[in-house]
Amino acid sequence: MRRRSTVTLHPDQMEKVVGKNQRSRICLLAALSVMFWFLLFYFHFVVLGSGSVDDSINFPSSSPVHDGESINKHPVLTDSTDESRVKDVSVHSELIDKPRAVEVPVKHELTNKPQVLKSFPFMKALKTIENKSDPCGGRYIYVHDLPPRFNEDMLKECKSLSLWTNMCKFTTNAGLGPPLENVEGVFSNTGWYATNQFAVDVIFSNRMKQYECLTKDSSIAAAVFVPFYAGLDIARYLWGYNISVRDAASLELVDWLSKRPEWGVMGGKDHFLVAGRITWDFRRLSDLDSDWGNKLLFLPAARNMSMLVVESSPWNANDFGIPYPTYFHPAKDADVFSWQDRMRKLDRPWLFSFAGAPRPDNPKSIRGQIIEQCKKSKVGKLLECDFGESKCHSPSSIMQMFQSSLFCLQPQGDSYTRRSAFDSMLAGCIPVFFHPGSAYTQYTWHLPKNYSKYSVFIPEDDLRKRNVSIEERLGQISIEDVKIMREAVISLIPQLIYADPRFRLETLKDSFDVAVQAIINKVTKLRHDIVEGRTNDNFIEENSWKYELLEEGQREVGAHEWDPFFSKPKDANADSGESSAEAAKNSWKNEQRDKS
Repeated sequence: MRRRSTVTLHPDQMEKVVGKNQRSRICLLAALSVMFWFLLFYFHFVVLGSGSVDDSINFPSSSPVHDGESINKHPVLTDSTDESRVKDVSVHSELIDKPRAVEVPVKHELTNKPQVLKSFPFMKALKTIENKSDPCGGRYIYVHDLPPRFNEDMLKECKSLSLWTNMCKFTTNAGLGPPLENVEGVFSNTGWYATNQFAVDVIFSNRMKQYECLTKDSSIAAAVFVPFYAGLDIARYLWGYNISVRDAASLELVDWLSKRPEWGVMGGKDHFLVAGRITWDFRRLSDLDSDWGNKLLFLPAARNMSMLVVESSPWNANDFGIPYPTYFHPAKDADVFSWQDRMRKLDRPWLFSFAGAPRPDNPKSIRGQIIEQCKKSKVGKLLECDFGESKCHSPSSIMQMFQSSLFCLQPQGDSYTRRSAFDSMLAGCIPVFFHPGSAYTQYTWHLPKNYSKYSVFIPEDDLRKRNVSIEERLGQISIEDVKIMREAVISLIPQLIYADPRFRLETLKDSFDVAVQAIINKVTKLRHDIVEGRTNDNFIEENSWKYELLEEGQREVGAHEWDPFFSKPKDANADSGESSAEAAKNSWKNEQRDKS
């Protein structure tokens, strides 16, 4: 048998074979290593990373954005526990730049945009809005327990509240005054009182006692009420007292408030008070004793608060107009419905009427022209008012005339506004205004912004310069349009009256309810703006009257057809703070007509 000979490799050949095998093993190890790291990364990023990237940041499970909430809104902390947990997470964050607000950056799952979770002292109050099972959620009012010198003590000294009027009888019956007898059948049998036009301080405060959502926990309050009788306070000292006396109670009040913890929450921007007088009694322009009024509304603290007055300033942002009180103060809904039905059925023989006195000392007044046209017209009714005995001082005579008229003329009083406008609307009479400051820029909470729905506007210059006939202007309105406007006026009655403070209406919202809700809306909007970082840097306070006329969502104002009525500085045909303060003084002088 032949044996296969053994092949002997040359040393150089042997080295090449060994080198080739080593390189193969190295490539295999490298491939295995790459595969290992690939699988590791795949498991980490695909399998483990299948959830949201934000899952690596842990926040309280009770703090998500609520259903239906805009993804751009900041989540609201649910309770103090959540707040403390967020503080723990963010304590080292450089984003914390405010001592009273905690901010934590997060990414929103949908937008991937940075969001900020904020906590402010009023967050608990905002949170109550979301509790749908709580009928008072977002509506709670906290009332300061003021020392009695700011309210009740004034009523004990009622004889000193007015130089010419004994206010003691007008502060009875929770501020409604003595009951009116229905001798002539002009009123309802119940609910009518001889109410003083400047008694809103007392009426409003007593209505607040019946408010269904009062709270002793200020942290859940939508707003804070200050029961200071500002109108009664200044009424005591307007004549014959120096500015130190006139300002004393106002200065004491803001000093007392500023020391309260409730004030620190928003620096008073959630506080409001009521004064049943016109704003010019609280806007003294200098520190001269000869100047009018006190300076309550010019105090720095009061600039943050909201003050409800029967006439507000068109050029300032810290006061708001609410209706003058009428003679009607129903105790139940049925009283209102019955009165409305009665006003719908009345026969109204007069096309227009006017109750008032001329202003011979005021060259700008159009009352002289109005009185002259009433006297000449066969379809116009005039109830002349002057010093001494007059039917103008009889609620029965006034209401009877308004009830028999289709239109009631409402020129400016001594100042922009007058109580008569609300008396006439209560009677179902369509008001005719001659200056936008008499209603349209005043009572934006209580009256429709579309003033043509319920009233007629005849600019003062139409009478003053163009000698326009009121009778002809009103006679051009069709019978059908008159019916529509009158129904609009009658439907407004509930929100223009103050219900009896000792009772509570069931389904209707009166003037008090409308005002309180408007304040709540104002404070709530401000709080949301703070939370969401919205500012209104372009706000011009001198144009305050324009902002009140903006539609929902609008923030900027421009030229307006009523600019000539509110021009500042004063020109030949415009108004100013100085002239309005003088008007306030004249208004006080004319209160002598109602002396008792």
